[in-house]
Amino acid sequence: MTKIKAWREVSREQVFKKYSRVVDKVIFELPNSSEADFYVIAQPPAASVLALTEDNQVILVRQYRPGPKKILEELPGGFIDPDEDPLGTARREFREETGYDGEFEFIGTCLDDAYSTMERYCYVARNCVQVGEIQNTDTEQTEVVLLSLEEFRARLRSGRMTDVEVGYLGLDHLGLLK
Repeated sequence: MTKIKAWREVSREQVFKKYSRVVDKVIFELPNSSEADFYVIAQPPAASVLALTEDNQVILVRQYRPGPKKILEELPGGFIDPDEDPLGTARREFREETGYDGEFEFIGTCLDDAYSTMERYCYVARNCVQVGEIQNTDTEQTEVVLLSLEEFRARLRSGRMTDVEVGYLGLDHLGLLK
């Protein structure tokens, strides 16, 4: 049986940068001493939240996403600013994107993708209530969507949303995964 060994990074070169999107060309020395190049998305950490209202409705945000060129319903969240902690980001992004606030609890981290450096901080928020207005910008317009737990579970199973892992981790943490 073959034992998997770590690769050694030989070099890294930034080949693209715009906004928070950076792509690095990384050359690795493989265990057999050959070299191979990979393109890695170098992203900062992010925070995402599975939020429930006082009557257990799931709060999603509907917004246009340029990758799939579709309007998606997603869990609120975003990149962590260098001067901000993960909980601060989760609360800020949630408030900006939905106008709601609630009782936040950290549930763990997950990796975004095998070719990305992003680590996602996962939260649940309970007893959420609307406390203000959505803070839209030119490049991010959101609207709130409230779903029952059954509707949310169906949306997760459809695979037609992002941050699916945060949804499942949150439901499992709350004992609501069925």
